[in-house]
Amino acid sequence: MRPRPQPAHGCVDETTVDLVEIIDGSVAQLWETIESLERLQPRNLERFRVSIFGSGRIVESDPLFSDVLELGQRLAQAGCDIVTGGGGGLMHAVDQGASQGKLSDPAEGNLPVRLVTDSENSPFVERVYRHRTFFSRLHHFVRLSSAFIVLPGGIGSTLEAMMVWQLLQVKHLPPIPFILYGDHWRGLVSWIEDESLQRGYVTRADADLPVLIDTVDDAVGLILRTKVEFETKRAIGQTTVQSHPNHDEQHRQP
Repeated sequence: MRPRPQPAHGCVDETTVDLVEIIDGSVAQLWETIESLERLQPRNLERFRVSIFGSGRIVESDPLFSDVLELGQRLAQAGCDIVTGGGGGLMHAVDQGASQGKLSDPAEGNLPVRLVTDSENSPFVERVYRHRTFFSRLHHFVRLSSAFIVLPGGIGSTLEAMMVWQLLQVKHLPPIPFILYGDHWRGLVSWIEDESLQRGYVTRADADLPVLIDTVDDAVGLILRTKVEFETKRAIGQTTVQSHPNHDEQHRQP
């Protein structure tokens, strides 16, 4: 068989171009299909789940680790499902606390869930979903969650926080709690207000979407108030929280 002629140096084989175009077109069609399915399947949740993001680098001797362990424990004791992104540090603290606080009857809730992009296993987690990409993982968080808590963290946690913020801004998510926990995030909120708000890039309502909270008591209180509303709506056939608990003046940035 005569060998197929190779393209000259600097030229692109037409077959390669066709293949790339086919792949690009298929990916675009796949995303269109996903978006169509999203419209066909409303975001009605059967369980009240709290997604918690944060640093994987905090050590157990850090006081924040103990606070977060208590946070996971108290939310689980109240019957909340806890969803984390895997890893060590604060994510380990949340998972451990949720495991310690979980109810004896699984039907009552508090199923610890991890959405991970690695192969790490945790003895405290009952259900693990593995993702090959961060994009599908973040989408899964959004699909599962009735509330978000962002603990102190680095670039990854900031990405997750900004994704939730933007989805709330454009109303791709209903008005659900979006908690930025600790002094760590005050600089980010101040920057949004001093730069983006002052320049007209966002509205005051956009800037006010996150709730700045400094204590476990306040975080648990807001989440549980929302859980009660969720369960009330679900009892009458609605599973989307309609009111916006984020506009709690005591937690607004001074």
